[in-house]
Amino acid sequence: MTATAARLVLRRAMEALYWACVAVSGAALVVISAVIPWGVLTRYVLNSAASWPEPMAVLLAIVLTFFGAAACYRAGLHVSVTVVQKALPTPARRAAELAAEAAVALVSLFMLFWGAKLVETTWHQAIADFPAVSVGATYLPIPISGAVTLLFVLERVLLGAPAPPVAFLGGREIQD
Repeated sequence: MTATAARLVLRRAMEALYWACVAVSGAALVVISAVIPWGVLTRYVLNSAASWPEPMAVLLAIVLTFFGAAACYRAGLHVSVTVVQKALPTPARRAAELAAEAAVALVSLFMLFWGAKLVETTWHQAIADFPAVSVGATYLPIPISGAVTLLFVLERVLLGAPAPPVAFLGGREIQD
């Protein structure tokens, strides 16, 4: 396999991982949007409040936050302050970009390592509202999204920033 082919395979794998993060976080948002009205309906209309919608929404918010953050990082849609970086000459700008990527990599490693420890420590505890679900399972998005974000950092360092995501409007592709 040539270097160009390997780069293409890696880029496509990262693109698939990006869309998986988008799908997971999007699905979590859709389910949250259905669960919360159900809780309101049972509480105020049926006068018999369901106990599970709020804790489920909180658990799904964790999934939405961590996988959505990984996707936003790859797409370059995260909050970043680049005014100083853009004012630097090109060689210094590249060094600042690498330092920023290193900082994100360190945070990702922290999430991966300590998130895995958190999952391991809480794996055998049950959630009161969902006894069949492990507390550790609810923390899985932390180390998984840390690993995913670390892969996205490596992609940026090795291959450069990916092309912006393509949006669709009326059957036409729109580049942001």
